[in-house]
Amino acid sequence: MDQQQFPPQQNESGSEEDMTPRPQFEDARHRGSGKLQGKVALVTGADSGIGRAVAVAFAREGADVMIGYLDQHGDAAKTKAEVEGECRRAATMAGDVGDSAFCRELVSATVREFGGVDVLVNNAGEQHPCQSLMDLTDEQLDRTFRTNIFSMFYLTRAALPEMEKREGAAVINTASVTAYKGNPTLLDYSSTKGAIVSFTRSLSLGLASKGIRVNAVAPGPIWTPLIPSTFPEDKVQEFGKEVPLGRAGQPEEVASCYVFLASNDASYMTGQVLHPNGGSVVNG
Repeated sequence: MDQQQFPPQQNESGSEEDMTPRPQFEDARHRGSGKLQGKVALVTGADSGIGRAVAVAFAREGADVMIGYLDQHGDAAKTKAEVEGECRRAATMAGDVGDSAFCRELVSATVREFGGVDVLVNNAGEQHPCQSLMDLTDEQLDRTFRTNIFSMFYLTRAALPEMEKREGAAVINTASVTAYKGNPTLLDYSSTKGAIVSFTRSLSLGLASKGIRVNAVAPGPIWTPLIPSTFPEDKVQEFGKEVPLGRAGQPEEVASCYVFLASNDASYMTGQVLHPNGGSVVNG
């Protein structure tokens, strides 16, 4: 994939449809091989970005998909149509994953619609750049932690009774390269991503005896609506140039990691983190 410079832009809507260029959420060269045939996947933050790419890739491999999202109804409808275009069933449900009651409702809706949960992808997240710890408000701190890490506790706890019934069940959490490298203007976001790594490793130990694998993906700079909706125009224009490959990644370049971890190909992997990050060196 060629190096790319993004035009200066800010996207206050947070919609993928308003981005220039739009993220690439599927690879037309990919041919599904039934890796997830008959599985049911619940993916949060699936209206756009990495979540959309994962939902479509899962469908191409034979999974039905529940699309959890916050409020971008048009983007969610697009994801649903793409999943159905792969001849798989799809449903959408809007709400705040930082609310434990909504997480229970989302799991219940998935079971009603599809009969169970085989794969849970905890992908919803938000970030709000802040120049200094002194500028970080209690409200932002609470919001970031609720969306990024509390939601994983809420959703996984709600889904576990259903996942225990399914052979080969898997939980996949979206972490970030910032968990390993840090980011001075994303202090709260980076902290939640570090917590996700520890959550993944600890939960994998607790669920191994139940046959449920728990892994994570820690993407580097990926072109999603989160970028132009939170960074200033000059940062958007330079986004991704700092990594060894010299460019930002596309959501479809990350989705294959989730397919691998969800499928039997990763049957001997749990408590691990994959790093599609353009070559950034990480430790741990």
